[in-house]
Amino acid sequence: MTNGTGKAWVPVDWRGDERELMSNGGSIAGANLVDQKAKKKYLILRDTEGRCLCTRFTGGVRNGQTADWYAQFPAPPEGTSEVAFQVGAMPPAQLNLTEGE
Repeated sequence: MTNGTGKAWVPVDWRGDERELMSNGGSIAGANLVDQKAKKKYLILRDTEGRCLCTRFTGGVRNGQTADWYAQFPAPPEGTSEVAFQVGAMPPAQLNLTEGE
């Protein structure tokens, strides 16, 4: 992702609303995957202390800066071929899943 807002950007609405996730600070902890066909939502995995297995944006992302991010989700059942990635106020992004490593 590249910040082209003209100012520093802190993804506050990306961290999620759950109390447990608040300790993640600026992060992508509130993201999820939705399988529309199976009507199932997958939340980001967490460690034993409740921290997300995802990118944290310490200090935000400065204007013009590019930041890579990751989020680890549970694997959908075999045969699932499409999910929607949702985070914050962004529109959902459809992802095609393929078998493999």
